Amino acid sequence: MTTRIARRTILPLLAGLTLPACAALRPGRLTDGARDVAYGPHPRQRMDIYVPSGGGSAAKPVVFFIYGGSWANGAKETYSFVGDALAARGFVTVIADYRLVPEVRFPVFIEDGALALRFVRDNIARFGGDPGAIHLLGHSAGAYNAMMLTLDRRYLAAVGMRAGDIRSTVGLSGPYDFLPFDIDVTKAAFGNAREPAQTQPINFARRDAPPIFLATGSEDTTVLPRNSERLAQTLRRAGAQAVSLKIYPGLGHANTATTLSRLLQWQAPILDDVVIFLRNSAA
Repeated sequence: MTTRIARRTILPLLAGLTLPACAALRPGRLTDGARDVAYGPHPRQRMDIYVPSGGGSAAKPVVFFIYGGSWANGAKETYSFVGDALAARGFVTVIADYRLVPEVRFPVFIEDGALALRFVRDNIARFGGDPGAIHLLGHSAGAYNAMMLTLDRRYLAAVGMRAGDIRSTVGLSGPYDFLPFDIDVTKAAFGNAREPAQTQPINFARRDAPPIFLATGSEDTTVLPRNSERLAQTLRRAGAQAVSLKIYPGLGHANTATTLSRLLQWQAPILDDVVIFLRNSAA
């Protein structure tokens, strides 16, 4: 029996943001980074790069953040608070737009992520990042994209990358096991798939997966916590050696992302937990 996304339309992340969170979503500090860097020809194939202040000669670990929004909404500028938070902790951070439903359907939004990652690997050294220390972080639909890039080797292979090019992956409130496609969101994004099982991250759990941290909120009724629980169980059964799962009491779906912001970090220690996990993985 599969674990489904909640049986209602998944709202874009912005619909779940509180007013204090919106106040925290300010333009990011890109003095030493870059905005609207193209990784492909489409207008949606652009990224922003956040660089820690202070410089230094040592190459810094890289976090590639993928936002959610039901695979149909989202813009990198909205998530500048993530770039700010991680850059302040010493990570070169990349936030990339990708093509959305209904212009595209599965697997194009994952393929765009692979293209962006290839660009990051080939160019991030110019911004002080270490191309050998790339970590993925995603929220909601973005966590799904991140997990597919991590576990299904085909996407990175198609752009000339190895599965080992990803050092670790963090999934916040992600859908990983949601067959059948019985709500409007999943029908729109995945209804074209000839082999639905090939769309599910849980079906690609493998022994040699990189370290994975799965986090969700106990009160998430949009993407049920069972998605994270079942993926963690399946990875462990497959023999994966470094799988962490944490369920944060009282948090809903949007909160696992908004608590990364400067004004809302008091709600839960998600940023601290993510940073500790990333630093341990980098070591």
